[in-house]
Amino acid sequence: MNRNTSLPPSGTPVSAGSALRSRIRFGLVTLVVIAVYWWSIQGMHFEGIQGTAGTVSKSILTGFLHPDWSFVYIPDGEDLLRGLLDTLVISVLGTVVAAVVCIPFAFWASSNMSRGLALSGTGKLVLSVIRVFPEIIVAILFIKAVGPGSFAGVLALGIHSVGMLGKLYSETIESIDRGPQEALIASGANRLQVLRYAVLPQVIPQFLSYSLYRFEINIRSATTLGLVGAGGIGTPLIFALQVRNWNRVGIILLGIIVLVILTDLISGWVRRKII
Repeated sequence: MNRNTSLPPSGTPVSAGSALRSRIRFGLVTLVVIAVYWWSIQGMHFEGIQGTAGTVSKSILTGFLHPDWSFVYIPDGEDLLRGLLDTLVISVLGTVVAAVVCIPFAFWASSNMSRGLALSGTGKLVLSVIRVFPEIIVAILFIKAVGPGSFAGVLALGIHSVGMLGKLYSETIESIDRGPQEALIASGANRLQVLRYAVLPQVIPQFLSYSLYRFEINIRSATTLGLVGAGGIGTPLIFALQVRNWNRVGIILLGIIVLVILTDLISGWVRRKII
């Protein structure tokens, strides 16, 4: 008995309907984006360009093209090299503080290390609350507590980075291979031995990589903390901006660019060696 297994060609209507739905979805998304942009623009109050805009812009461009090279090194005063070194030290110390302090929070927020989802959920909530406040706000708070200077910058970067590094660390812990852990538990190992021989060897390389990546971000953040008095190269930058010394602003920005590029290159090379 021959059975006809051929089916009617139904692929064309299905594909056509799917394409039509995709076009409708794309059109709706486009309309929503346009509506949001239009609504945002309506809230802006543009009062025109000031009459001195051309003169100021020309002065800024001239200062950037002719930086104040004498500010690079001043034997008996504040200069570019000291400011960049201060920024680098603030970034290093802030990253080290965060990388160490966030480890208990990371294990607290990891669902496979905490006893119950409620406990790990509270850890994730704490890390989210820490990440809410920008470095500038945290720096202003610490300046009121410990006074202006580099110490306030280190505390601001360290506390703020705990939230982000703790989140990344916890995700790394949750993605580990459970095989070595279960094997050690089956052989009678305690929790400390399981942590030492099954968990840490898997997560430490990723921890170091995330810490280096956060260090790159902290370099950029430390350059702006000085704008509020938290030390670093931002302090002479805000002074130069206030007196409109564009030649000095130009050399400071050039130094920041060089510092950030060198940091990114070295950090990227170290991360590749680790992973």
